[in-house]
Amino acid sequence: MAYEIPVTQARAELAELINRVVYGGERVVVTRHGKPLVALVSAADLGKLEAGEEAAAQEQVIRSVSPLGSVASAPGEPRRFGIAAEHRGENDREG
Repeated sequence: MAYEIPVTQARAELAELINRVVYGGERVVVTRHGKPLVALVSAADLGKLEAGEEAAAQEQVIRSVSPLGSVASAPGEPRRFGIAAEHRGENDREG
């Protein structure tokens, strides 16, 4: 649970709040009129949050594309969208 503090009080206690976050491992939410305004988190926590956002974004892209790969071809056209060309060696050429 985060420690909440009004912005006016946070202004006066900024150095102490930084110490609570860095050394105490706390998260501090600064409020204005009782509503969350900003949060103070350690640089390590920020890195974890950003890494999680990046991983979530990548997962969303994968989920949006992966159903396309599982769609079956229409009957009678099993390889229409399969391999477009095959490599043939010099001995395999017709002609």
